[in-house]
Amino acid sequence: MTSRNAIDILTRLTVIGAIALVISSCAAPDTRHHILISAREQKLAVLDRGNLMAIYPVSTSKFGLGDWPGSSCTPLGELEVAKKIGDHATPGTVFKDRRRTGEIVAPDSPDRDPIVTRILWLRGREAQNGNAFARMIYIHGTPEERNIGFPASYGCIRMRSGDIINLYEIVGRGAQVTIIDEPLAVVVPGLRSGTQMAKTNTATTVIR
Repeated sequence: MTSRNAIDILTRLTVIGAIALVISSCAAPDTRHHILISAREQKLAVLDRGNLMAIYPVSTSKFGLGDWPGSSCTPLGELEVAKKIGDHATPGTVFKDRRRTGEIVAPDSPDRDPIVTRILWLRGREAQNGNAFARMIYIHGTPEERNIGFPASYGCIRMRSGDIINLYEIVGRGAQVTIIDEPLAVVVPGLRSGTQMAKTNTATTVIR
């Protein structure tokens, strides 16, 4: 084998390796999971191929529903998980501009209300929520866990740190997110109202 042939083979292997690396780094969008959020009930359901996995209490905006620029409202409609931020972060890890500050805040710390633990950054799929990504609408952890179950945010969907960690591990980039102003039972097949739903005001309900 000539040195020129050896160089050609090495070049081809390098190109093939680079292509494989790019392909492997671009995980396929999550088409398996669906997040459903009821602003009316302050609850979030996770579906796996249409089957209910879990229900978590959340907090949507205290300013109501909408998506106009400059508002602090929670958008309605069809969105998707555009980015996931916070892999392996300690619960209570503070994020500013989606970067870890190095600070860790305990639940319900007095006068503290940063974004903590994990971030699922949402992108709108419709005209009614087309500003969501630019408005930095997230599903994220909050230290204000005492307010979970009530509208308390500035547009985002807040969760307890333990719950956002669970959700973060379940869903991938591209997962569908639907935010409605109706009870979850309207859009989740087979979901029963009553005790099962009421429990999510104080604790997570996991469906097995």
